[in-house]
Amino acid sequence: MAAAAAAASRTLLYSSHSKIFYFPLTNCSRKLHRPIINKNPIFVPLRCLQSAQQNASTTHDPMRSRSSVVDILEERGLLESITSDNLRSASTTSTLKAYCGFDPTAESLHLGNLLGIIVLSWFQRCGHKAVALIGGATARIGDPSGKSLERPELDADTLEKNTQGITKVITRILHMNSISNVNGVMIFLHLYQNEGINVQIGGSDQWGNITAGTELIRKILQPDGDVAFGLTFPLLLKSDGTKFGKSEDGAIWLSPSLLSPYKFYQYFFSVPDADVIRFLKILTFLDMEEIDELEKEMNRPGYTPNTAQRRLAEQVTLFVHGEDGLNEALKATEALRPGAETKLDWKTFEGIAEDVPSCSLASDQVLNVSLIDLSVSSGLLDSKSGARRLLKQGGLYLNNSRVDSETKRIEPQDIVDGKVLLLSAGKKNKVIVRIT
Repeated sequence: MAAAAAAASRTLLYSSHSKIFYFPLTNCSRKLHRPIINKNPIFVPLRCLQSAQQNASTTHDPMRSRSSVVDILEERGLLESITSDNLRSASTTSTLKAYCGFDPTAESLHLGNLLGIIVLSWFQRCGHKAVALIGGATARIGDPSGKSLERPELDADTLEKNTQGITKVITRILHMNSISNVNGVMIFLHLYQNEGINVQIGGSDQWGNITAGTELIRKILQPDGDVAFGLTFPLLLKSDGTKFGKSEDGAIWLSPSLLSPYKFYQYFFSVPDADVIRFLKILTFLDMEEIDELEKEMNRPGYTPNTAQRRLAEQVTLFVHGEDGLNEALKATEALRPGAETKLDWKTFEGIAEDVPSCSLASDQVLNVSLIDLSVSSGLLDSKSGARRLLKQGGLYLNNSRVDSETKRIEPQDIVDGKVLLLSAGKKNKVIVRIT
């Protein structure tokens, strides 16, 4: 197997933009000064993405670069632990190179991974270098990690597909384009020696692995000084205290192919008041002064509900999906808002089709049919009595316009571009009716 791996390393990519390394999975002894190589090693490549140059969205702020990135993370609630307090001073006197690892156990990262990306971005914004390492060993051997569902072992094709998908997500958000592949339990030691990476970051559940890596580097290379550092951030938790994971239902994916920018935006727009300020601090790059002012506004008379949530949704969507994704989300949000003055057209419906339940009905099942009947036949509501009750309460909409008359029937002019119409029951329940 070692020979095969060596051959693969010679035949796969090697260019100015990409390097590939293969290492066997290893275990470290308790004394951390002697690696123990498995008798039957598994060779699995990892992909390493490095920031090449500062992009407009991550260009470091000279004012921020004079401050310790550690202090900034601590102020915003993004710091759990550091292996040495010397990291604070090192971050103000030298350029650090920090890495965070991501396991390719799905074809996209999810909200639970976002904090790692945000911390890497803070390093970028403070003038340091950021590296994202996409792992492979954990995905091949499985890892329960305390979850309610165990991770299945992945085959090579699935692993490569997942790695490519996650690579796209990270490169889009952090604008990275330099790729290396490495593997092994002693990853940090290798990256420190060969790539100059001197900071490893991760969630608080990775503290043991991180401290083992920094200790190994110290014992092998620099017994008398701090040359490699570890930093952990708190896990992003749901309101019930569980992690935002990809093994459970309802993952908030970072890839637009799995979750549209509109749904991503709507998730953050719906964050409870009790959580929104904390999310603004840890998930956005807004100045703390602006966040503090938003918090004060929430406690003042006359505060417009969801103002802070709107700011949160805009900023996180912009970071993850860029300006185009944010514009798509805002347009769809306005188009789907009951009472909105936005003129609906076929193109708008195509943009929101994947985010809204739909049904197809023949024209004779729609034209001249009462809105009450259509609300039931389309699946929007369960009964005609429920539709009538909602209409009397002012909660039944046709193409975003409130309907007040119980005798309303669908007319040709109600069908947008002769193809489709939108029914809404309140603000959230909607159905697109396609005319066949």
